[in-house]
Amino acid sequence: MTVAYLANELPCAVEPYVMEEIEELRKRGVQVVAGSVRRRSQVRSGEIGELDPRIVLQRLRPVVLASAALLCVRRWARLAPLMKRILVCGREGLLQRVKALAHTFLGACYAALLKGRRVEHIHVHHGYFGSWIAMTAARLMGVEFSMTLHGSDLLLHGAYLNTKLAHCAFCVTISEYNRNYILRQYPGVDPGKVLVARIGVDVGDEVHPPDLSERRDGDSFNILTVGRLHAVKDHAFLVRACSELAARGLHFKCDIAGQGPERKRLARLISRSGLSQKVQLLGHIAREETKALYERADLMVMTSRSEGIPLVLMEAMAKGKIVLAPAITGIPELVVAGETGFLYEPGSMCDFVEQVLWIQSLSRKVDRHCCSPPAGSADGPLGRIGRAAREQVRRKFNRRINLERFAETFIERVRPGSERSAHESPVLQQVQLSLQRD
Repeated sequence: MTVAYLANELPCAVEPYVMEEIEELRKRGVQVVAGSVRRRSQVRSGEIGELDPRIVLQRLRPVVLASAALLCVRRWARLAPLMKRILVCGREGLLQRVKALAHTFLGACYAALLKGRRVEHIHVHHGYFGSWIAMTAARLMGVEFSMTLHGSDLLLHGAYLNTKLAHCAFCVTISEYNRNYILRQYPGVDPGKVLVARIGVDVGDEVHPPDLSERRDGDSFNILTVGRLHAVKDHAFLVRACSELAARGLHFKCDIAGQGPERKRLARLISRSGLSQKVQLLGHIAREETKALYERADLMVMTSRSEGIPLVLMEAMAKGKIVLAPAITGIPELVVAGETGFLYEPGSMCDFVEQVLWIQSLSRKVDRHCCSPPAGSADGPLGRIGRAAREQVRRKFNRRINLERFAETFIERVRPGSERSAHESPVLQQVQLSLQRD
């Protein structure tokens, strides 16, 4: 079996699951032609896998452009429904329609680059413009395509998603929330082709949460967040919350790890708020260096307005760390309020601040003459939540197990000649798969 796998960028340090899926499929004998829409960004040597895409759609050679143009002419009948969708149907604005036309031609270029490789299926990760490219290429080549949807690509930037869902052979998404959202927003989609495949992290060896009974009253409470500095991550909310925490007298430090277009704006906000001694922008941190950040953190927070199920929350929970995140999208499937972590009302500054103060109060040193165990000790409430968080990741968000399930499901769906018996119910299959994952 030969499969073309297209991603926005390969390799990508913040999306390790893309490389992991490709490698897992190759281990099972699938010939994977890795492709990337963009050229890889500069990353540190050895930071991510050695996977290099065989096809990159940026800066195409003239001979590829000519081949793509010829392919469009020869197989215009296959493109006609897509062109009608772009030019006549839908409510997209002029700019989106122009972009879709450009992406259609990139799809033809992708098909031209795949010529002669005996590709039987195309899979694309994320539902952004790369999925339109993959869909176009698949139509021109006469093969099926599938896609994986995460968070913003489904919830915030779903342009032409109805068309992509109608034409894909199946769609993989990372949470039950996403699956239910798709079926609710696009009722014409066959429920049997919308599959849930959770991503995950390595759980590693047993972790013993630190005994916070040794904490001194003068020690700072260490808050950490990890993620790209994009507007949707709403780090500005966290900075404003830090200002409120300082006004409430909390002795804390907040580290913000990540790089992105919001950095300058955040730096100005931190300076204007007088938080330069409390809030630090760490910039990009290599994955192997995040271990030290997690170890010294008392609380891992997330303030995004839209998410899938973030890897950074899984990583922190796998280390037995306490997490606080907004109760949005699929996050409650990972963070069960009061059991495996804490959730706050999305957009509520008051709720976020109060929960941070509550968590900090649980971690303070208690009177040694008190009969109750220290809050952060192995028997305290935070210790119990830390262990429950780790167990949650081990059972439901285990990278090794979830990768194996993804590959098995993918190969079963794509394998040439595989047919379901007439009495088999796709909906029942999905329910059974969900039960197995739980």
